[in-house]
Amino acid sequence: MIDRAGAHILIVDDDPMVRRMLRRCLEDEGYQISEATDGDGVREYLSQPLDLITLDLNLGSADGLTVAREIRQHSEVPIIMITGKGDMIDRIVGLEVGADDYIAKPFHVREVLARVRSVLRRSTARAPKPDTATPQPESGLAFNGYFLDPERRTLTGPDGPVALTTGEFDLLALFASNPNRVLNRDQIMDKLKGYEWAPLDRSIDNQIARLRKKIEVDPKNPTLLKTVRGAGYTFAPERSSR
Repeated sequence: MIDRAGAHILIVDDDPMVRRMLRRCLEDEGYQISEATDGDGVREYLSQPLDLITLDLNLGSADGLTVAREIRQHSEVPIIMITGKGDMIDRIVGLEVGADDYIAKPFHVREVLARVRSVLRRSTARAPKPDTATPQPESGLAFNGYFLDPERRTLTGPDGPVALTTGEFDLLALFASNPNRVLNRDQIMDKLKGYEWAPLDRSIDNQIARLRKKIEVDPKNPTLLKTVRGAGYTFAPERSSR
């Protein structure tokens, strides 16, 4: 079964052979494909509806990480990074700047399709459902002026919707399902499956730092996502009615 049939995917790569291969395998699955070779090309598409971007971090003429940062300044569209097999540092930094997953070269088309389907499935769940069904009681978690809706995969704050990447939402949802429980980095990485990791991988720590900037009154002195020295992190919400 095709996830998000007709989804618009932007392939960003300066290698025409890679673009051609990705286009062929994704179009065969029913996806709408556009291509860009650098940051200028990406900018042309950011004003259009995009469902996913595959981004090569070694563009040659441009730094892929810089392009990823620019995308995140304008959009929360899911990003799958494409990296060299040994580029662990770039991979970690890419996840830190808001990418949702990565594929290491050389890759097989089946892996590409599996990653694309997985990320699209998760981002689809974040889209608001049409109000055609019989209204159901709202489920979710209300805390500290926020409301986390696991079905719509949305977070609403005192000032309105809070834009979260897929990875940020998954991380917050994990903590929300384990309130006041200390989770160490190994436990978090094991729960948030989607990419390989190494003992020196600091992507979770940096993802938590980004999340704090979005939900904490004072990110430097967090009261929601607390650091437990030598143990990990704990989510300490003040539950409220909604």
